[in-house]
Amino acid sequence: MVALAARIRPRAGISPADVKAAVLQGINELVVDTVPQPAPKSGEVLVRIQAAALNHRDVWIKIGQYAGLHFPIIPGSDGAGTVVEVGEGVDSAWMEREVIINPSFDWGHSERAQEPRFTILGLPHHGTLAEFIRVPLSQVAPKPSHLSWEEAAALPLAGLTAFRALFRRAQLQPHERVLINGIGAGTALIALQFAVAAGALPCVTSSTPSKLEKAHELGAKAGVLYNLPDWHVEFGRHHGPFDVIVDSAGGSGFDHLIDLAAPGGRIVFFGATRGNPPELSMRKVFWRQLSLLGTTMGSPADFADMVDFVKNHAIRPVVDTVFPLEKASEAFQRMERGEQFGKLVIRL
Repeated sequence: MVALAARIRPRAGISPADVKAAVLQGINELVVDTVPQPAPKSGEVLVRIQAAALNHRDVWIKIGQYAGLHFPIIPGSDGAGTVVEVGEGVDSAWMEREVIINPSFDWGHSERAQEPRFTILGLPHHGTLAEFIRVPLSQVAPKPSHLSWEEAAALPLAGLTAFRALFRRAQLQPHERVLINGIGAGTALIALQFAVAAGALPCVTSSTPSKLEKAHELGAKAGVLYNLPDWHVEFGRHHGPFDVIVDSAGGSGFDHLIDLAAPGGRIVFFGATRGNPPELSMRKVFWRQLSLLGTTMGSPADFADMVDFVKNHAIRPVVDTVFPLEKASEAFQRMERGEQFGKLVIRL
């Protein structure tokens, strides 16, 4: 662990105790090890992590399918905990505050898009799967009081991504029809909860009947299995067309989403887990005045507004399973199998 210690060694004069962390030492080499406790620099706070959550991004990093890989690295973009130390220039009133961490670093000055220096917590910076993490004060916000530690940890990345997708990019309005493709993942689920809270009329797709049933309990008006032949034809006839469609898969099914969009509709997407669409029906897009909207994470203003929205509507992110840190590898395996309905949380 010499290389890792060198990366997170605290300021001179501090003799920290070793703390536990899940460390990726290489591709598919996840271990729970001890690392030196970090110390906050000027403008930073030290957070004792109470709970952290996984995202598909962590899996891509683990299996080596992500840009900018370097090892060893502590993964994890989502986390919630208590401020236990403040760096120079930080008001001591932050001490002992319960906070959630904004994983969207160095967004920049424009609300339209992030700047080139933008990064996401967990790579290249050490992430939240550790007992302690130091982050700039600007990256923390008070934890909504109605959330448990596990729910709070499940919120940041998925909540930020879904909020910007629905409200900033797609400009979702009350009573509009929304289709959320691939329900079960954390971002899709929080998008469903946001759409319900906003007074929209959401429908969902999945490959698993049980996930459709659970989505109905969260407020979905209808659901369909996207692995059935021509699923979109009958479903669109009865429940479409859709003003807003949310997708993170891409692939060959993307053309079905274009068919399901209403004239003037908006398709917003933040992933391509199934790769690029083999064909794109450009005539359908321009003739029906459709908007294809890409989005990634969100700005500090997006994060603040998302947290307020969650507080005002008492939204609770869906947690699938909670694991102790020592079983972090089991959490990764569950995500890799696609079995989860909601967020996979690591309790520290």
